[in-house]
Amino acid sequence: MLLVCDPIGVIHTPFQTIEGMPIQPAAASGVQGTVEVFEAFAEGLKDIDGFSHLILLYHFHQSRGYNLQVVPFMDSCTRGLFATRAPRRPNPIGFSIVRLLKVEGRYLQVDNIDVLNDTPLIDIKPYVPVFDAQEQVRSGWLENESRDVSQQRADSRFSDQDTDS
Repeated sequence: MLLVCDPIGVIHTPFQTIEGMPIQPAAASGVQGTVEVFEAFAEGLKDIDGFSHLILLYHFHQSRGYNLQVVPFMDSCTRGLFATRAPRRPNPIGFSIVRLLKVEGRYLQVDNIDVLNDTPLIDIKPYVPVFDAQEQVRSGWLENESRDVSQQRADSRFSDQDTDS
């Protein structure tokens, strides 16, 4: 089966390298960026300004290969890849929930962005609490994690390494 996914835009942020980036939007409070939607998709932004938050789906374009067991950023134990949000994945797709500040034509000004500069944008979805917020949630191995995610930054552990693929 062939899956083709063309970007609909590009995400611009202050982060030029992976090392030192926030590892989740919760760690990127106050970091602003711009989501540029390509002209061919701009009319799809109609009514987006009514939403306070957006879900950005993007391609981890600097990610190469993957391992099915990893030591995630907020742990020192090996975990199954799919029990983490590690960026090196069989399909290197990431997502972030960001706060929409302003819409200027085909440009979205956002806050709390934790994405590498010039990241290809795959899709945008509105964050809708009645759809997206869940009750009685469990967080697996992270429930015992005491480190504050707002203080966590990416390091070199998911840079080009030996891979299983």
